Amino acid sequence: MDDRPGQQHVAAAHEPEQAESGRWRDAGERIEALLEASAVGGTVARERAEQLVREVADLYGAALARVVQLVDGPAVDRLARDDLVASLLLVHGLHPHDLHTRVLTALDSVRPYLGSHGGDVELLGVADGVVRLEFAGSCRSCPSSSVTLELAVEDAVRAAAPEIERIEVVAAQQESASSLISADSLFARVHAPESQSGSWIAVPELAQLQPGEVGGFAVGGLPILACRIGDGVFAYRDHCPACGKSLAGAALERRVGFPVGDAVLRCPTCLAHFDVVHAGARVDGDGHLDPLPVLVRSGELSVAVPVGVHG
Repeated sequence: MDDRPGQQHVAAAHEPEQAESGRWRDAGERIEALLEASAVGGTVARERAEQLVREVADLYGAALARVVQLVDGPAVDRLARDDLVASLLLVHGLHPHDLHTRVLTALDSVRPYLGSHGGDVELLGVADGVVRLEFAGSCRSCPSSSVTLELAVEDAVRAAAPEIERIEVVAAQQESASSLISADSLFARVHAPESQSGSWIAVPELAQLQPGEVGGFAVGGLPILACRIGDGVFAYRDHCPACGKSLAGAALERRVGFPVGDAVLRCPTCLAHFDVVHAGARVDGDGHLDPLPVLVRSGELSVAVPVGVHG
């Protein structure tokens, strides 16, 4: 990692870029807050406010239905690929894809991240409002798997299929009923108050990393280390599990005899080596780096920062 001035970045400066996307995501809560405020005027005032919301929603829903009828065909699929438009299509029952297809598409969107850490996810089925998933590869054993589930997989699945009731994760080699992981326990932090849960933060500077480059970033107040290997961007907490020191000054190396694309990160303090591509596993001892999910959200590379979660 280069310690030269200007190499440290702060994502907070880019909060305005996130504001527009976040504003639409929180629209439902804002509407409910306004309705609650109207209740101060009494029951009649509340009922009138609710009726107004319904009338406006129905009007825009009818207009959206007309748009879908007019464009039809491939154009509707393009509309459905936009997060905001897709959410409105779902609200009005106009989405062109069924539940199963939407969940598959959501999982495909997070597969690049899972694959970058040597893992994968398979959809076992969708029935009675329950999505059943099976994780394979590094996702089964990496201590950060719960973070990946909470901040990447559930976020994508619930955005694409808000009508589902819960997500169940089944161990790849199920030996007993106890191997069924409770979605409530896995996703407890997601449904907790915002101050206790994780959040996605746009870090557009990640796109500027060159192949083989390592950079330090402050994301939501959390120091992280990010690097680019080919077309993939990988992010980890700035903490060496071997010596407990910062990874500032770390460099990428290619192991002798390994193919092009192999990349290990060397701690500048204790010289421990970690496999960047495969969940940060240490290659010369025990332990691993703490990976953070990196996905493209609303057109920008974003990092999931879990609050109070330790790998």
